[in-house]
Amino acid sequence: MTEMRRGTLPEQTFYEQVGGEETFRRLVHRFYEGVAGDPELRAMYPEEDLGPAEERLRLFLIQYWGGPTTYSQERGHPRLRMRHVPFKVDRAAHDAWLRHMRTAVDELALPEEQERTLWNYLTYAAASMINTPD
Repeated sequence: MTEMRRGTLPEQTFYEQVGGEETFRRLVHRFYEGVAGDPELRAMYPEEDLGPAEERLRLFLIQYWGGPTTYSQERGHPRLRMRHVPFKVDRAAHDAWLRHMRTAVDELALPEEQERTLWNYLTYAAASMINTPD
């Protein structure tokens, strides 16, 4: 909970600053449109329908950025590296993931500071998922 001082308003979370659930819904939906047409990345998703993966990423990002904690309530601790171990995530997969995410971020047309904050996290997260040397 954000500490409040007399006469001040609580600071908004990043989630709230960028428009809440609708923004993350648009971001993740656009990202998965790219994944659906990318043979290398698509192979990492065992479900026939990308909908469940889309929902998981959306809920994770919402929680990460200060929104509802539905992700943890439904799935427990994120354990991102552990959850990605079954998949070969090499530099090519990293680059493809970022390419589709870049398109999705650009289409949000966020203010520069918010766009930079989001992109910095996404590039860090993508790098941390690499589990296979080139």
